[in-house]
Amino acid sequence: MKNNIKLLRKQAGLRQEDLATTLDVSRQTIIAIENNKYNPSLELAMNLAKLLKTTVEDLFELE
Repeated sequence: MKNNIKLLRKQAGLRQEDLATTLDVSRQTIIAIENNKYNPSLELAMNLAKLLKTTVEDLFELE
Protein backbone atom coordinates (compact mmCIF):
# COMPACT_ATOMS: atom_id res chain seq x y z
CA MET A 1 0.00 0.00 0.00
CA LYS A 2 1.42 3.39 -0.99
CA ASN A 3 0.84 6.57 0.96
CA ASN A 4 1.15 10.33 0.65
CA ILE A 5 2.05 10.99 4.27
CA LYS A 6 5.49 12.46 3.68
CA LEU A 7 4.20 14.90 1.05
CA LEU A 8 1.22 16.01 3.13
CA ARG A 9 3.33 16.24 6.30
CA LYS A 10 5.83 18.53 4.58
CA GLN A 11 3.04 20.66 3.10
CA ALA A 12 1.66 21.07 6.62
CA GLY A 13 5.09 22.12 7.88
CA LEU A 14 5.33 19.20 10.31
CA ARG A 15 8.33 17.07 11.23
CA GLN A 16 8.18 13.32 11.70
CA GLU A 17 8.72 13.94 15.38
CA ASP A 18 5.70 16.27 15.47
CA LEU A 19 3.46 13.55 14.02
CA ALA A 20 4.87 10.93 16.35
CA THR A 21 4.36 13.05 19.46
CA THR A 22 0.84 14.08 18.53
CA LEU A 23 -0.17 10.51 17.63
CA ASP A 24 1.63 8.96 20.62
CA VAL A 25 3.80 6.68 18.50
CA SER A 26 7.55 6.55 17.94
CA ARG A 27 9.32 8.50 15.22
CA GLN A 28 10.47 5.13 13.89
CA THR A 29 6.82 4.18 13.35
CA ILE A 30 6.27 7.33 11.26
CA ILE A 31 9.44 6.59 9.27
CA ALA A 32 8.32 3.01 8.62
CA ILE A 33 4.86 4.12 7.48
CA GLU A 34 6.27 6.83 5.19
CA ASN A 35 8.67 4.29 3.63
CA ASN A 36 5.87 1.76 3.05
CA LYS A 37 7.50 -0.69 5.47
CA TYR A 38 4.56 -0.74 7.90
CA ASN A 39 0.81 -0.44 7.42
CA PRO A 40 -0.77 1.39 10.34
CA SER A 41 -3.83 0.20 12.23
CA LEU A 42 -7.14 1.65 11.13
CA GLU A 43 -7.22 3.88 14.21
CA LEU A 44 -3.74 5.27 13.49
CA ALA A 45 -4.58 5.76 9.80
CA MET A 46 -7.73 7.70 10.71
CA ASN A 47 -5.82 9.84 13.22
CA LEU A 48 -3.10 10.54 10.63
CA ALA A 49 -5.72 11.61 8.11
CA LYS A 50 -7.43 13.85 10.65
CA LEU A 51 -4.15 15.46 11.68
CA LEU A 52 -3.14 16.04 8.04
CA LYS A 53 -6.65 17.36 7.20
CA THR A 54 -7.40 14.76 4.56
CA THR A 55 -9.24 11.48 4.21
CA VAL A 56 -7.85 7.99 4.69
CA GLU A 57 -8.64 7.34 1.02
CA ASP A 58 -6.50 10.30 -0.05
CA LEU A 59 -3.72 9.37 2.37
CA PHE A 60 -3.36 5.72 1.30
CA GLU A 61 -3.80 3.93 -2.01
CA LEU A 62 -3.67 0.28 -2.95
CA GLU A 63 -0.99 -0.67 -5.44
